[in-house]
Amino acid sequence: MSQTVLLPEPTVREQLRRLPTRVGKKYFIRTFGCQMNDHDSERIAGLLEQDGMTATDGYESADVVYINTCTIRENADNRLYGNLGMIKAVKDINPEMTLVVGGCAAQKDRDLIRERAPWVDVVMGTHNLDRVLDLIDHAEDWGPITEVVDELQAMPSSLPVRRELQHSAWVTIQVGCNNTCTFCIVPSVRGVEISRRPGDIVREVERLAKDGVVEITLLGQNVDTYGRDLAIDGKRSPIFGELLRRVGSVEGVERVRFTSPHPNDFREDVALAMVETEAVCEQLHFPLQSGSDRVLRAMHRGYNRRKYMDRLAMAREIIPGLAVSTDIIVGFPGESDEDFDLTIEVVEEARFSQAFTFIFSARPGTAAALMTDAFVPDEVIRERFARLVETQNRITRELNEEMVGSTFEVLSEGPSKKRPEMATTRTRTGNLVHIEGDYSPGAFLDAHIVSAAPHHLVGIPV
Repeated sequence: MSQTVLLPEPTVREQLRRLPTRVGKKYFIRTFGCQMNDHDSERIAGLLEQDGMTATDGYESADVVYINTCTIRENADNRLYGNLGMIKAVKDINPEMTLVVGGCAAQKDRDLIRERAPWVDVVMGTHNLDRVLDLIDHAEDWGPITEVVDELQAMPSSLPVRRELQHSAWVTIQVGCNNTCTFCIVPSVRGVEISRRPGDIVREVERLAKDGVVEITLLGQNVDTYGRDLAIDGKRSPIFGELLRRVGSVEGVERVRFTSPHPNDFREDVALAMVETEAVCEQLHFPLQSGSDRVLRAMHRGYNRRKYMDRLAMAREIIPGLAVSTDIIVGFPGESDEDFDLTIEVVEEARFSQAFTFIFSARPGTAAALMTDAFVPDEVIRERFARLVETQNRITRELNEEMVGSTFEVLSEGPSKKRPEMATTRTRTGNLVHIEGDYSPGAFLDAHIVSAAPHHLVGIPV
């Protein structure tokens, strides 16, 4: 149910909106969670800069602080309240600071945030990003405000943007999710699946390309079902493969990536679009979650081990040189030693290039959080998790070592944060390659791989 606390008359500056009203002031954004949150934060930054503000590198010097929250795992909640506690100390010294909490935790726990952190000025959810300036105005003129709505007010991609990387951009194609995975809170905080019109997406990509963007990442909770809620030529069916072809054909776009597909909905037409569209990279994120059919049923994933491996084999057969990453949860309620051994078997057989591994976190509001009688002991989870990480690290290292001696096209992301004399670059398959030298972000070059480490490669320019 929506909770909206709106205050009476609009202020003079709200009536004058959208003339910049905070010229010379500074903002700081802290983002937790997934790429969708990164994308939303870029839109918030765009709105704040439209209002005359400039970014600063810490909340200590900020006039407006925006915390974009995640609620996928418990540690995200802990980090949120830890950050809010530190910001309170600064806010006590500078009471003019405006503190905004948005994102998934705010959508789900609006009242709890108010209770635990009453010094927060604005609590807003995931569906009303376009309202951030109005809500800050209200808070500054009238006091704290909470506005969380249950239905999307504006597609994030329709809002102004301030991108961190000028050569690379996120493009939202879909928000929300219609799946019922028992461990996932996303449908509760992001709502039902809503697809953008393909023409709107292509026009945004065309504008980005004209601005010098060469790499596009398409974002959705389940991109394989993109378009199912749209009526295209009188039909309602997934059209993600068609969208890949259209985006990949935009002049100036050299690389197209996407996240995340769902193994239950991945089809041959998408694999064919990937291999037949030159700009689409040979990279696929394919979440496994578990190698046990019994656990997959309890998770409501919609596929079993055989179906997953068949879809993976199909993709690899169609797309030469495909690199596949995955997600795996360790310690889902009821997971036995035998279940976990089956997961290790799939990891060994699938030989993922990378695995994002997570310890099960019981999120209030999910079905899995109620399976308390089946919770796996912490010490058992820790042992399994260490074994999984060790197995995947070995496979990643082996795959990296196979690349030594080969030459690949890489895209520079600019100087390495840890070693400024080195450039950070990536292959089409997403491998991180460090190269000595100064290469501007967005520059393409060929790199000969001379050595491999567990999580990166070292190359020399050809």
